[in-house]
Amino acid sequence: MRILVLGGAGYIGSHTVYELIEAGEDVVIVDNLLTGFREAIHPQATFYEGDIRDRTFMDCVFEKEKIDGVIHFAASSQVGESMKDPLKYYSNNLCGTETLLESMVAHGIDKIVFSSTAATYGEPENIPIKENDRTLPTNCYGETKLSMEKMFKWTANAHNLRYVSLRYFNACGAHPNGKIGEAHSPETHLIPLILQVPNGQREYISVFGNDYDTKDGTCVRDYIHVNDLAQAHILAMKYLMNGGESDIFNLGNGVGFTVKEVIETAREVTGHPIPAKEEMRRSGDPSTLIASSEKAKTVLGWNPQYADLRVIIDTAWRWHQSHPNGYKIEG
Repeated sequence: MRILVLGGAGYIGSHTVYELIEAGEDVVIVDNLLTGFREAIHPQATFYEGDIRDRTFMDCVFEKEKIDGVIHFAASSQVGESMKDPLKYYSNNLCGTETLLESMVAHGIDKIVFSSTAATYGEPENIPIKENDRTLPTNCYGETKLSMEKMFKWTANAHNLRYVSLRYFNACGAHPNGKIGEAHSPETHLIPLILQVPNGQREYISVFGNDYDTKDGTCVRDYIHVNDLAQAHILAMKYLMNGGESDIFNLGNGVGFTVKEVIETAREVTGHPIPAKEEMRRSGDPSTLIASSEKAKTVLGWNPQYADLRVIIDTAWRWHQSHPNGYKIEG
């Protein structure tokens, strides 16, 4: 397979590229490097720097490369930013996907795997969350991702496109080879924020809310290792290549950990006391988000290898220790 990975210099995209190449596939990357990193690009991949909103650029890539399928990670993904700058999210996420689909249709490329999110559900009605549960996003990021899913659906109806949408929960960890990992600016994800304390980059970790209806009063989340997410994207592409119908799948471990449990596990892994400071709740934080991933396991044959939270945090800690400033060169 020759796979085009959009956003292949970003966190989950770069890990998926590494796993694709490890599996013997040919990979073409498109990334505008606004949030991705040149250093995260696999040396064996073909790389084009550009924006999916640029139709001429996308047409050029499809004309130069014989692409069998597309994996789409190219989107803005910060919840807080999406509420302050919603038009940026509509431009990057929706307009970008519209231009991409126009170019795919024009060049007869009919298979795409889409990086979606649990934010499409909003406040869950049921735990664990299943794919046919209500979708009612509580932020602009989730709203644009849900709109992208609907764009795939209607384009599929009109142009015989087939797609898989993967709604995943809290992506975390780093590649076991230590070459790539999580680097966001600003960082908003819990595990890297916790690990900034033993790395000497912050004095304590903030815990937002201690009065949720959970076993210790802090929010519960389902943490899924980035390599397991990468494998799911590859399995989803193979599913489409084998004639699978368009579908939506949740990706999570089906197990929830509280914020306090994650901090305590990080203390065990790092050997650092990691002081924690309790703060007020943040608006819009659901108390519990846990996925049912039975459908992905049954239909795609997905089998997460990094379900142990200690292992997840250990891979992240090794990356952050050796790359305290992400991909920026030290000194």
